[in-house]
Amino acid sequence: MQMIIQQLGSGSLSFAAIVVWTLIAAVLAMAGGAAAAVKLAGKDLGNPLASMMGVLFGPVAAVPGILLGLIVLRWIQGSINP
Repeated sequence: MQMIIQQLGSGSLSFAAIVVWTLIAAVLAMAGGAAAAVKLAGKDLGNPLASMMGVLFGPVAAVPGILLGLIVLRWIQGSINP
């Protein structure tokens, strides 16, 4: 894990680092989506249904955003050609 964090800091990303950061982003997005959905719609839909919907819809913006950010970071470093 320390190597993956060092790769992110240095800008030289491997495929494994991209996969790990995408999975971390997905898990955090699921947790944030569930918490936000319970807060916003828990009274109307019930907490279990709202959290389930939040877990499904939370990563919709986070995962493509982190993938795009990592691809741009890798492109800026010159690892891949556009």
